[in-house]
Amino acid sequence: MTVSIWQANDTQPVREVDFLVVGAGLVGCAAAFFAAQAGRQVVITDKADVALGASSRNAGFMITGLDIYYHRAADRYGLPVVREMWALSQTTHAHLHEFARRGSVPVQQCGSLLLAESPEEARELERAARALNADGIDVEFHSRDPLRRGYFAAIRQPWDCAVQPYELVWAIFRQSGAELVNNNELYAIRQDDAECVTVYTRQYIFRARHVLLCTNAWSPLIDPYFIGKVIPTRGQCLVTAPLKHGPVLGVCGYSDYGYMYYRDTFDGRLLIGGGRKQNKLLENDTTDDRITEPVQRLLEAYLREKFPDVDAPVERRWAGIMGFSADGLPLVGTLPGRPRVGFAVGFHGHGLALGVGTAERAVDMLLTGANPGAVSAARFG
Repeated sequence: MTVSIWQANDTQPVREVDFLVVGAGLVGCAAAFFAAQAGRQVVITDKADVALGASSRNAGFMITGLDIYYHRAADRYGLPVVREMWALSQTTHAHLHEFARRGSVPVQQCGSLLLAESPEEARELERAARALNADGIDVEFHSRDPLRRGYFAAIRQPWDCAVQPYELVWAIFRQSGAELVNNNELYAIRQDDAECVTVYTRQYIFRARHVLLCTNAWSPLIDPYFIGKVIPTRGQCLVTAPLKHGPVLGVCGYSDYGYMYYRDTFDGRLLIGGGRKQNKLLENDTTDDRITEPVQRLLEAYLREKFPDVDAPVERRWAGIMGFSADGLPLVGTLPGRPRVGFAVGFHGHGLALGVGTAERAVDMLLTGANPGAVSAARFG
């Protein structure tokens, strides 16, 4: 973040804080909850407000696992890491269900379908299903398209869910009991002694015992440590007007190796997101959250191709900035030379799958020194 000398000249009021969370999205609000459960007095600060970033600009998919096929993930990370990340997503979803239940947040256990756009992808899906089943994960493989919309195969995970993500984050924030300081840009973090971190923001200078950065895509703008480790990446969606004849899917669907995704909304619309695969140079490494014409044109063409029975017009389009990590796994650690400044960032577009469990590990690491496991940023040296 950049803050001019006219906005803040370092004479802001000083506030003593026990545990400061920077970022009021899904991960930040979850971290505040876990820190409060550990007996800490928590303040959250954000450059905007609760859940106004990617946490409420996504499709609202509670999908289990990583963003690549299970067998490919095992080849890339090793099977122990893949199993750990699967369990972490299950932990995340257990927390989310409880947060949603207590907060009366809409959640629908409609299951998910990972669909193949080509015969080649269908073969990959079959390999993924076999790897999942061999590891005791009871997914269902369909050798034909269960939606009858021109796909070639599918994996169904019946336990996955659709959620209202904005209401979910607000529910987590309220249950955390944390104080919120919103509309408050951060511009410097210093740890000058072993017991205290000084955080300079537009409204206040915070002096905190612990600080946890839950800033995801914006992390490289806060500290150079994150440059090259977290890459801001734009994702885009569109949604139709309410459909006259009700839902057309009844499931969370995604295809083309996860680059396309679609679902019914709770008020009877069809949402479609994606289009980044064909526009990577345009959509990668940017914090500009405006929609772009090439991606929106692709999304609308996909709507007409796969859902010709939907005659409702497109009513809303939007974009959000995700934080992709350099290796596809989240990062938990502390800033070099600042052991009381922790972070939980880099969710690779799967914050609803991994974010809350990762936040729990980050808080535990910062307060007790616990090893965060496969998400440890120590893997980057």
